[in-house]
Amino acid sequence: MEAANRGAAEAGGDSVGLNIELPCEQVANPYANHKMEFRYFFCRRVMFVKESSGVVVMPGGIGTLDEFFEVLTLKQTGKIEKLPIIMFGANYWGGLLDWMRGTLLARGAISPEDLELFDVTDDIEEVVAIIKRGANTHDPHAKPSRNVR
Repeated sequence: MEAANRGAAEAGGDSVGLNIELPCEQVANPYANHKMEFRYFFCRRVMFVKESSGVVVMPGGIGTLDEFFEVLTLKQTGKIEKLPIIMFGANYWGGLLDWMRGTLLARGAISPEDLELFDVTDDIEEVVAIIKRGANTHDPHAKPSRNVR
C-alpha cells in the first residue's frame, strides 16, 4: 500500500494508511497522512473496501493474493457493488490468470463471468479511466468494459 500513499504524498494529497499489527515485518508507512492500526485482518479489510473507489492489485505475495481474492469474492457475490478491481502487470499476473482459466474455469469452479469482474493492464492511464468509469456508473452490476488477456 505504500505506493498509493507515496503517490498521494508526492502529489500533495492526503492518504490513509491502514496498518495491521503483526509480530514482525509490518510498520506503518511514512507516506500516509492518516494512520489507522488494526489487530485483525477482517476489520482492516472492511475499512479498505468500504471507502475505496477502486482496487489496484500490484505485484505482490500471499497477502496481496488474499486481498485480491477476498475483494473479488465480495464483488462476485454482490456484497460490494461497483468497485473496479484492476490487476496491474499483465506479465506478472499471467500465470495466475492462466491457472484461473485452465483449472478453475475448465473444472467449472468459476463461471466465465467471474473472469470479467476485474481488468488486467500495464497502462497507468487505463487504470485511472477504469476507476473513474466505475465511480461514475450508476449500475451496481456494471462490469468492466474489457478484460486484457
